[in-house]
Amino acid sequence: MDPILIVSLVGGLIFLLLIVGAPIKPLRFLGQAAVRLLIGALFLFFLNAFGSLFGYSIPINAVTASVSGFLGIPGVVLLIAIDYFIL
Repeated sequence: MDPILIVSLVGGLIFLLLIVGAPIKPLRFLGQAAVRLLIGALFLFFLNAFGSLFGYSIPINAVTASVSGFLGIPGVVLLIAIDYFIL
């Protein structure tokens, strides 16, 4: 499938869930998890965009996006510390 189509479908589904709401709790949890995962990916994208000025980047994958999405800015700082000290 075309990546633009997939991103559009996921974005439309998230928008629909935000507008209508999900009456079923598991579906609401999955919607919130998807939104947090996308927010985490955006955090990492901006970190890589500004970090490229200094030659620094963190790969964007499901694990790093979920850590930064669920933990927020402290999660991004944690990923930076792990990259600096361990790798």
